[in-house]
Amino acid sequence: MTDRDYMTLNQKDAPETPERPVFTPQAGSQFMAEFMASDAAPGEAGTAADGAAADGSNGGASGSGGAVDPAQVEANVIANLRTVFDPEIPVNIYELGLIYAVEVDGDNNVDIVMTLTSPHCPVAESLPMEVEQKAREAEGANEVSLDLVFDPPWDLSKMSDEAKLELGML
Repeated sequence: MTDRDYMTLNQKDAPETPERPVFTPQAGSQFMAEFMASDAAPGEAGTAADGAAADGSNGGASGSGGAVDPAQVEANVIANLRTVFDPEIPVNIYELGLIYAVEVDGDNNVDIVMTLTSPHCPVAESLPMEVEQKAREAEGANEVSLDLVFDPPWDLSKMSDEAKLELGML
């Protein structure tokens, strides 16, 4: 079977092989979360249960600057955002370029600026909430605020090369 034949198959009819598994967006998110966790070196970000502090905070970061470096919190947030997939496009929202900015202050408060592929996107209500939740789950993150913007509007130039390659655009 050629790659072209494979691409024309309906996803439910596509053969699942070790080198080319078939994923739903939800299964893809779970796979990426497990993959990212398996790449973490010993002592780095693990599951939420692994990173939970005894006081119940997320990684022990408090308003006094926290034990987790803001740069590491930013990396943790981005790793979590890479597990969120647009339901219509089989690429994570970070690589799609829907996340315009992730900023972490000295108190590990996270500000996210994101957009959607269109203001009329069918997941306009649920996707921002999922992004905010994933950011809250990141080790070391304290308060999370999300700003949904449509200026500048999203276009194909915002996609990473990885996303373009995945979609056959490179």
